[in-house]
Amino acid sequence: MSAVRRIALCAVLVLLALPLRADDIDVRDARLRAVEDGLVLDADFDFELTPRLAEVVSGGVPLYFRVDFELTRRRWYWFDETTAAKRLQLRLSYHALSRQYRLSTGLLQQSFATLDEALNVLKRIRNWLVVDRTVSFSDADYEAAVRMRLDTTLLPKPFQLSALTSRELQLESPWKRFTVRSPQQLPAPVESREPRQADR
Repeated sequence: MSAVRRIALCAVLVLLALPLRADDIDVRDARLRAVEDGLVLDADFDFELTPRLAEVVSGGVPLYFRVDFELTRRRWYWFDETTAAKRLQLRLSYHALSRQYRLSTGLLQQSFATLDEALNVLKRIRNWLVVDRTVSFSDADYEAAVRMRLDTTLLPKPFQLSALTSRELQLESPWKRFTVRSPQQLPAPVESREPRQADR
């Protein structure tokens, strides 16, 4: 074996021996629950911000995390059928005047004294409505999939360029897939017996 081949083989072996990078997101748990409005997703993620990302957000640049969900029905005779697809955006920011970290999605906003407190909430998705009760299911198994990633396209342009070449500005999980066995009919809506108040 030539010296060049030996060096190349050693380099490959070293890369294979390296542990998984700490800047990857791990989907620890994901499950669907039936509620009155449809199916909700509970998911737990595990990751740490790289020192560079922690510096970026502490410097006033917001970080946008995106959670994607898909529910598909496999068909042996044709392409898989997408039953539902949802996207959730979470914005993590720091406000120097209040010295607080903020986590927001839609109109909901929470404030935290430390970055760790904000990340602990960011890593736990609860009661996210991913399948509306109007969706009908066939008598078959479905495959659910969820992932989380840092949306680098929403970073300022200089950071977007840096993210192309630096792993320090990237965070992403692979798809976490799990089987949903023949989803049962969703619970019937609960009728309220309280009288409606007239509009004022």
